[in-house]
Amino acid sequence: MLINRTVSIFDTPFEKKAIVYKDSETACKGSILYFHGGGFLYGQKEDLPDLHLTTLTKAGFAVISFDYPLAPAADIDQILSDVCQSISHYIDHSELYVDEPLPYFLWGRSAGAYLCLLAGAKATFKEAPKGILSYYGYGFLCDLWFEQPAPYHCTLPRVDVSILQTLPQELHANGALDTHYSAYVYARQSGQWISQFYHGKSKDFLLNYSLRASSQMPCPLFCAHSTNDPDVPYEEFTKLCDLYQAKRFVASEKAHDFDRNENSFFTKLLLKDTIGFLTESL
Repeated sequence: MLINRTVSIFDTPFEKKAIVYKDSETACKGSILYFHGGGFLYGQKEDLPDLHLTTLTKAGFAVISFDYPLAPAADIDQILSDVCQSISHYIDHSELYVDEPLPYFLWGRSAGAYLCLLAGAKATFKEAPKGILSYYGYGFLCDLWFEQPAPYHCTLPRVDVSILQTLPQELHANGALDTHYSAYVYARQSGQWISQFYHGKSKDFLLNYSLRASSQMPCPLFCAHSTNDPDVPYEEFTKLCDLYQAKRFVASEKAHDFDRNENSFFTKLLLKDTIGFLTESL
């Protein structure tokens, strides 16, 4: 049976928590540290479908889903630093999450995958992850797509810049769809997405916050993407896989987060292949 409990993490400038999911009848052989998506502007740690949680925990993995601060209240440096602190907190205080020290994996979906990839490529941890799961992640490896109006989002009702004034000014981690998603739509419609979480020069962003200058990962990489992703170009996925010789999973779908459909053939196959990758990488 799937069970969960909440861990409060102190010494942070906002109320930060993590949720630990386990199967009550299955011994854990590894931990998966999860970071949600949402383009840095929305999303929350409770976004994982039940199928994912049940399947992964029954396979013997604890899933630990972390908060992290959202833009524009937090910039990319703060967000990445917080993610790295969460990883280090698990390494240093694993007893707060699991019964005994376990090897760990990083897992992110969309923006969360980007944060896991960037943490893996640029940060140094006392214990390296055994692998990274990137579900429709990116590394800003291709030009233009992230700094121009996005065709798909431009088909949605127009959102005015004033939407940004409705977001909390203080650091916060929970960005519900009904209060925060419109800010992401505005950012993608206007081509002003990067400016919501980065305020320096464009060339410095690519140098410091893309994967273009990072040729190695400390562990194996599993990447999943849909062929007609409307948010992140498929070419971004292929460049990411080529750069790190990643294991690939391709879904012939039109949705960005295609695995949200728990009844989809591709979702079930994705989870099967994910467990295979996790088991092989232990």
